[in-house]
Amino acid sequence: MIRSFLTVSTGTLASRLLGFARDSMIAALLGAGPIADAFLVAFQLVNVVRRLLSEGALNAALVPVWLRVREAEGLAAAAAFAGRVLGTVSAALIAATALIGLMMPFVITALAPGFAGQPTLQLAVDNARLMLPYLAFAGPVTVMMALLNAQGRFVLTAFSPLLFNIALIAVMIAMLGWRQDPAAAALILAATVGVAGLLQLLILILRRGSDIATPLRVAFDPQMRGFLGRAIPGMIAGAGPQLLVVAGAIVASSSPSAVSWLYFANRLIELPLGIVGVAMGTVLVPELTRALRSDDRTSMISAESRGLELAVGLALPATLGLIALSEPIVRMLFEHGAFTASDTLATAHALMWLSLGLPAHVLVKALSPAFFARDDTLTPLLATLKGFAVAIVLAVILGQIFGVGGIAASIALGAWGNALALIRSGATTFGFSIDTAARRRLPRIVASALAMGGALWLAARFVPALAANGHGLAQAVLLGLLIGGGIALYGLLLDLLGVVSWRQAIRLAGQNPARDLRD
Repeated sequence: MIRSFLTVSTGTLASRLLGFARDSMIAALLGAGPIADAFLVAFQLVNVVRRLLSEGALNAALVPVWLRVREAEGLAAAAAFAGRVLGTVSAALIAATALIGLMMPFVITALAPGFAGQPTLQLAVDNARLMLPYLAFAGPVTVMMALLNAQGRFVLTAFSPLLFNIALIAVMIAMLGWRQDPAAAALILAATVGVAGLLQLLILILRRGSDIATPLRVAFDPQMRGFLGRAIPGMIAGAGPQLLVVAGAIVASSSPSAVSWLYFANRLIELPLGIVGVAMGTVLVPELTRALRSDDRTSMISAESRGLELAVGLALPATLGLIALSEPIVRMLFEHGAFTASDTLATAHALMWLSLGLPAHVLVKALSPAFFARDDTLTPLLATLKGFAVAIVLAVILGQIFGVGGIAASIALGAWGNALALIRSGATTFGFSIDTAARRRLPRIVASALAMGGALWLAARFVPALAANGHGLAQAVLLGLLIGGGIALYGLLLDLLGVVSWRQAIRLAGQNPARDLRD
C-alpha cells in the first residue's frame, strides 16, 4: 500500500509543482485585480467540477463496484459495466456542459454575487464559457483513471494530469513574451483549458486503448442507477475542500482582489493536501474494499492505521511550515509582474488562517475511504454539507469583522466541522480502530512536527534576507535552505524517536512502482 501511495504522491507532487509554476505565471500575467478575479472565479468553476470527478471521488465510488462485478461475474462483465459507466458519464457531462453554457450568467452570479452589476461579471462569463469544453473531457478521463486504479496501475493515472499544467504553462510563456493585454490573455488562457483536457484524454486512450471499458454505451439500468446513486454523493463529498473555498469566494466576491488572494493562498494548501489526500482516496479505497470483502479485520485495522499515520505525519508539519513561512513563500512564488507587495501581505495573511484547516482536510481524506469501502457515500456527503454551511455562515460574520483573514478562518473552521462530523459518525456506526504501532507512533509524530515548526518560526524571524527588502535570489536560496533544513530536522526527529528510519524510507522509495506501467 505504501509503495502505491508513494507512486500516486510522486505524480501528484509533480503536478502540484507545475501548478505552482502555472499560478505564478497567472499572478504575473493578470495580477490580483478585477481581470484576475473574473478569470479565477471561472477557473474555480472548472476546478470544482474536475475535483468532483477526480481526486479520488469517482474512483472511490467506481472501484468497489468494479471489483465486485469482476469477482462475481468475470472480467468481461466488469469491462461491460465499465463501458456503461464511461458512456453514461460522458453523455451526462456533454449535456451538462451545454446547459451550464446557456445558464452561465446565472451560475457566475451564484458563485460570485459581488460581481453583479459590474463589468467583472461579463469577463467571468466569457472566461467560463471558453473553459467549458474541459468538462466534457473530464468524465471519460476520470472513469478511465479509476479503472486503471482498480487494476493496481497507478503510474499512468498519477502522471497524466501533468499535461493540463504543461499546456497552460506553454501558452503563458508565449503570452508573457508577447506582453499580451491582460483581458485578452485571460481569454486565450481560458480557451487553452479545454485543449488541455483533450490532451489528457488522448494520452490515456493511446497508452491503454479502449479495451478496459467495452462495449461503450449509455444505460440507466438498475445496476447503473445504483452506481450513480452512490457515486454522486461521493463525488460531492470528495470535493469538500474546493466547495469550502467556493463558500469563501461567494462572500469574498464583494471585496476587490479578495477572490484572487484566497485563490493563491489556497493553491499552497493544495500541495500537501493533494500529495496526501489524493493518494489516500486512490490507494486506501481498494485496500479497504479487499479487506472488507475477505472479512480480514487485521488488514482493515492495518490499512486504517497506516493511513492515519501518513495523514498526520505529512499534514501536520506542512501546516506548521506554511504558517511559519507564509510571507516569504508567497513573495517568492507570486510577487512578480502585476502581483504587488500589498497582494503578498494579504495572501500570506489568508494562508496562515487557511493552513489551520489543512489537518482537517487530510483527516477527511483519510477517514472517507472507510465509508466508501462500505458503499456508504451519504455520510461523507452530509458531513461535507455541514462543513459548507459552517463556512458560509462564519464567512459572512467574520468577513465583515476581519476581512479576507476572517473568510479564510471560516474555511478552516468549516473543514474541522466536516472532519468532526465524520469522526462522530464513524465512531458510532462501525468504529475506527488503530493498532498498537500507530498508538505509539502518533504522539511522537506530533512532537517531531511541533519541534520542526518552532525551529522554522524562530529561523524566519531572525533571518533578515527573508524580509520584503531582501534580494530575490537570496530570499529564494534561504527559503529553500530553511524548507530543506526543516524536512531534515523532522526526519531526524522521527528517526531518533523510533517512528521511521532513513533506511526504511529510502528502501520504500527505492521500490520500482513503474512496473504497472509496463504491464
